[in-house]
Amino acid sequence: MLFLASLLLAYLVLCGSSRDAFAEEESGGTVSTVQGLALYGEPALSEDFTHFPYVNPQAPKGGSLARAAIGSFDSTNPFIIRGTPATGLTQIYDTLMETNPDEPFSQYGLLAKGVRLDPKRRWMEFDLNSEARFHDGKPVTAQDVVFSFEILRDKGQPFYAAYYADVTAVKALNKKTVRFEFAESNSRELPLILGQLPILPRHYWQERDFSATTLDKLLGSGPYRIAEVQPGRRIVYQRVEDYWGKDLPVKQGRHNIDRLIFDYYRDQTVALEAFKAGNLDFRLETSARQWATAYDFPAAKEGFVKKLEVPDGQPAGMQAYVINLRRDKFQDVRVREALNLAFDFPWLNKKLFYDAYERTHSFFENSEMAAQGLPSEAELELLEPYRDQLPERVFTEPLPIEHPEELRPRLAEALNLLQEAGYVVRNGKMVNTETGEPLSLEVLLYDTQFERVVQPLLRNLSRLGIDGKIRVVDVNQYLNRLRKFDFDMIVGGFPQSNNPGNEQREFWTSAYAHQPQSRNLIGLENPVVDELVEKLIRADSREELDTAAHALDRVLRHGFYVIPQWHLAATRIALWDLYGYPQPHPEYNLDLEAWWVDPERAREIRPRQRGD
Repeated sequence: MLFLASLLLAYLVLCGSSRDAFAEEESGGTVSTVQGLALYGEPALSEDFTHFPYVNPQAPKGGSLARAAIGSFDSTNPFIIRGTPATGLTQIYDTLMETNPDEPFSQYGLLAKGVRLDPKRRWMEFDLNSEARFHDGKPVTAQDVVFSFEILRDKGQPFYAAYYADVTAVKALNKKTVRFEFAESNSRELPLILGQLPILPRHYWQERDFSATTLDKLLGSGPYRIAEVQPGRRIVYQRVEDYWGKDLPVKQGRHNIDRLIFDYYRDQTVALEAFKAGNLDFRLETSARQWATAYDFPAAKEGFVKKLEVPDGQPAGMQAYVINLRRDKFQDVRVREALNLAFDFPWLNKKLFYDAYERTHSFFENSEMAAQGLPSEAELELLEPYRDQLPERVFTEPLPIEHPEELRPRLAEALNLLQEAGYVVRNGKMVNTETGEPLSLEVLLYDTQFERVVQPLLRNLSRLGIDGKIRVVDVNQYLNRLRKFDFDMIVGGFPQSNNPGNEQREFWTSAYAHQPQSRNLIGLENPVVDELVEKLIRADSREELDTAAHALDRVLRHGFYVIPQWHLAATRIALWDLYGYPQPHPEYNLDLEAWWVDPERAREIRPRQRGD
C-alpha cells in the first residue's frame, strides 16, 4: 500500500539479449543480460511474452475516471518532505522496471530493456531502451538515472535513503548503460528496489529547486501527463497519446482511460454524497457501516452502480492506534499494555462494523510471516543472543497474547498494570504517584469519520481514570504535526508485502526515530529490533526471511507499541457500472491501470449519472 512495496531479490532468467562489453566482470565470467527479476527462482513469464496474462490487450481507449481525494494539496512534487502532494502523481513517471501484479514479486523491463546482475550481488547494470523519451521528446539517458538516484537519496523523503543504503556507487558507463555497485553485505532485495526507481529528467531539474514545493505541471516520461491543476481542489491527468512505451509487453492492455480526475473533498461523508450524486465514478470504501447501509440509493437499486470486493493477495499489515514513545508517559511497557487492554474489538465489530472485520494481532497479519505460538528452534537461534535485553515473556508466552475477552476483567488487569507502573486513582483521575501528573492522551485525527470508532476506546480509558480526547484537524495541519511527531496517538498503518525488506528500517529502526517525516511513527529506538531488521533484510532464503519476520514480529508485539485494530482481506470498491476490468483480478495486487471504459455501457449510464 503504500507507496513502493517491499522487495526481495532472486535469480535472473535469461532473455536472450546480446552480451556487451560490460558483461564480463570480477565474477569470473560472462553475466547474462536478462529482461526479468524474480523472487526466488525465475519470473513466470517467458522472454517473448507479449502482455501480462490478466490484461485485455484489445481494451478500448478513451473516457474518464473521476474519484475522490480527501483534504487538500499544495504541491505536485511527491518525492520531498515539504508540502502536501497531490494524489496520483506517480502516473507521470516511468521506472526502470515494471512489477507484475499477478506474481508474488517479479519485475520486467520498462525503461530498462535489459539488466545484468553479478552472481555475488556486488553490482548490477541496466541497459536503457533507446526509444525511451520524456514528454518533451528528449531521450532518457543513463545520466538521468544517476541524477534521479542521487537526488532522491539526498533530498527526497527519508525512506529513499533507507531503501538505497547499501548502494555504494552509481555511474553512467555510457549514454544508455548505468551501473550500481553494492556494499559487501547488501540486502537481497536491493536490485529489485532499484528496478522501481522513478526516473526524473535531469535537464528539467537542473535549474529548479528540487526541495521546494511547486504547482508546476512537472515533466516525466510515463503514460500520463498533468493536464490541470486547481490547487487544493482538483488535479487531472491526461493519457499521453504518443507515449513511447505503449507497445511494450508490460504496457499492453493498460493505461486505457484518457483522463484520470481526482477531486478533493473535506471528508469521506461529503465524498460519498458526491459519488451518489454522480459527480464521482469510483470509490474505495473504507467504512464497514457505509458498505452495509449507504448503497441503497436509486441508481444502485436500478443497477447503474455496483459493488465489488476484490481479494487482497498481500499481507494485511498493521492498522493500529500508534503510541508515540517520544512522550515520557508512554515509556513504561506496562502503561502501553494497559492501553491495549482497554480496546474492546468484539464490541466494535458487533455494534459498529456489522461483524465485517477480523482482529489484527501481527505486524505481518494474514501471511506466513506472522509469529504464532512459542518461538521455534530457528527463532530461538535469532533471539537467544538478546535474551538479557528482552522481556522473559518473549520466550515463555505464546502468541497471540492471551487476555480475557470480556471487558471488565481486562480493565481490572489494566488497572493492576498501571498501579505497578507507579499510578494511582485519586478523585477519579489516574495520576503518577511521584509527580502527581494525571495520565491523559489525545488522539489526533484528520477525518471525522473515525471519531465514532475512537470514542468507545476513550470511554473505556475513562473508566480507568485516564482522560482521553480527540483532536480533529485539517489534512495539512495533520501532516505538519505528523512530520514533527507532535501527537500522543494517531491511527496509523504499517503496510507489508509478501517480501518485506529495506523499508523495515524506516518503520522500526533507531536511525529514523527522530527523522522528520519518517515512517517510524512509534519513535522506536531498540537495538535488538535494529539487529533483527538487518537479519530480515539480509535473509538468504524464503525460510530465513520467514524466521526473521517471526522473530521481529514477536519482539514488536511484546513491546505493546501499538493497539492493533482490524483488517479485511479484500478491497471494497463501489463504481458506476461503465468500466471493464480483468476477471479474475491479478492475484497479488489490484491493477486499476488495466481497467477501461466500456463504450456501450458509458452511452447508457453517463446520461443517468448526469441526471439527464
